[in-house]
Amino acid sequence: MFKTKNVSPQYLAFFAAVFISVVFAVCIFFATQNYVNALVALIVFTISIYFFFKFIFDWFIYRRIKLIYKLIYNTKANKKAESYYKYILPQKSISEVEEEVEQWATQHATELDLLYKTEVYRKQFLQNLSHELKTPVFAIQGYIETVLEDIEDDNVTKNFLVKANNNVERMRLLLKDLDEISKLETGEQALTKTKFIIQDLIKDVFENLSIHTQKLNITTQIKKGCESAVSVFADKEKIRQVLSNLVLNASKYGKQNGHIFAGIYTTDDKTVLIEISDDGIGIEEEHLQRIFERFYRTDTARSRNIGGSGLGLAICKHIIEAHKKTIHARSKPNVGTTIGFTLDSNKV
Repeated sequence: MFKTKNVSPQYLAFFAAVFISVVFAVCIFFATQNYVNALVALIVFTISIYFFFKFIFDWFIYRRIKLIYKLIYNTKANKKAESYYKYILPQKSISEVEEEVEQWATQHATELDLLYKTEVYRKQFLQNLSHELKTPVFAIQGYIETVLEDIEDDNVTKNFLVKANNNVERMRLLLKDLDEISKLETGEQALTKTKFIIQDLIKDVFENLSIHTQKLNITTQIKKGCESAVSVFADKEKIRQVLSNLVLNASKYGKQNGHIFAGIYTTDDKTVLIEISDDGIGIEEEHLQRIFERFYRTDTARSRNIGGSGLGLAICKHIIEAHKKTIHARSKPNVGTTIGFTLDSNKV
């Protein structure tokens, strides 16, 4: 008797063919009372059914085994091994494949566990770093501000102190953003969801940031056809922060006499899409997938001159993901950038 643990598709096809053929042969024998006819039928049926089942099993089972090998080794094997698992069928029993998959799963679980521990450590480090740097930075800023108030005529000293104060202020904002991200990641900032009209919030953000947009004579407006009130269910102040970051970015990288548009679209009864678009310098395609990473700058020199911590879009991503929604970007150099995110509709 064959071992079921290591049975191959060929053996399975053979025993299935024999079983079915015997049944047919017995039926033919009782119908014709002729041993020869029954024996011929047994042989013909066995051969025919065997090759039929073998073809089906080879096509069906090994096709899926090949997919399993492709999934496991596609990103881990060298080119030679990858070609083997991708194009040359490994003639292994199902139990051998199962054992290899279990080994891969165990290794994968170990790697994920290590990554999780590393991520926890990184979050704790980030939180501790922002906490430890707060006190000395605030102290330095306080001292410099006090000295600035007492200086009257020494323009050189005052100029250096002003620059120092500006850099401390940049560091303070950086720490504030780092603290914000660490709290979002650790879940310390719970969402307080309410129902509100998204157009009203966008208009409020446009108004509050008008001092930045007016410097370049950038006009801000809601797109035509998107004026009708749309109610969403989200943390209003967090979404205000997202919109403020997006509009501020659009104004920083906008052009003279440019435009910033807000589009609001009801994709279905459950989801609302909000997009902030500009006609500024745009983003190269190779940078587009990384703009939501912390401190990632498409042009380091230009971005640092413009200012900002480099964490604005990362914070936006964390806030939207905390809402269990998505944020995305599309852009074309010298044409403009559109960043969109989804929120729950008030109808949910």
